[in-house]
Amino acid sequence: QVHLEESGGGLVQAGGSLRLSCAASGAIFSGYVMGWYRQAPGKQRELVARITRTDRLDYSDSVKGRFTISRANAKNTVYLQMNSLKPEDTAVYYCNLLYISGANYWGQGTQVTVSS
Repeated sequence: QVHLEESGGGLVQAGGSLRLSCAASGAIFSGYVMGWYRQAPGKQRELVARITRTDRLDYSDSVKGRFTISRANAKNTVYLQMNSLKPEDTAVYYCNLLYISGANYWGQGTQVTVSS
């Protein structure tokens, strides 16, 4: 059974930084895309960044140049380094693992709050 555990959220002032981690257990790291999504109150969940097995990176326009997604395969962990945070980045951030087969897994989410 695949389990994703996020950590690293919290409260930070605008302009500050946070690093989110997503540890995957029970997962096979092949043929997959791992990503970070976020959902603000009253809004739909949206893609923030994702990384494929071949290290292709995708970012939403709103975070390009400020956020960096990376992974440590040996640790089955994906990171999201968030710099120059803005109040509009406030949301619950979710880790996602999507296999080519279509199997899709979500973490429980971690709250990020950016104060102005």
